[in-house]
Amino acid sequence: QVQVAESGGGLVQAGGSLRLSCVVSGTIFSPNVVDWHRQAPGNEREWVARSISGGSTDYLDSVKGRFTISRDNTKNMVYLQMNSLKPEDTAVYYCNYRDARRGYNHVNWGQGTQVTVSS
Repeated sequence: QVQVAESGGGLVQAGGSLRLSCVVSGTIFSPNVVDWHRQAPGNEREWVARSISGGSTDYLDSVKGRFTISRDNTKNMVYLQMNSLKPEDTAVYYCNYRDARRGYNHVNWGQGTQVTVSS
């Protein structure tokens, strides 16, 4: 059973930065994918960024050039560095893990971490 847990959110002014962390615990197989998603009040959850175990990354267009996803495989950690934050980035941020051995099915969602960007 793989579990994920997010941390690192907070309140920041527009233009500021935050680094979110996602710890993936349990038995991990490669290839795998770790995604960051976010959900703002009244909105559906949306995908934000992806890290594939082979090294590829991808981003939602609105965060390209501002957000960077990275991994520390020795610690089973995935990070989301968020720079130049905007009020519209305010949301609860979630990570999720999928691997080929498990059919790329999402694991249970964690509690998320709140990011609030003030104008």
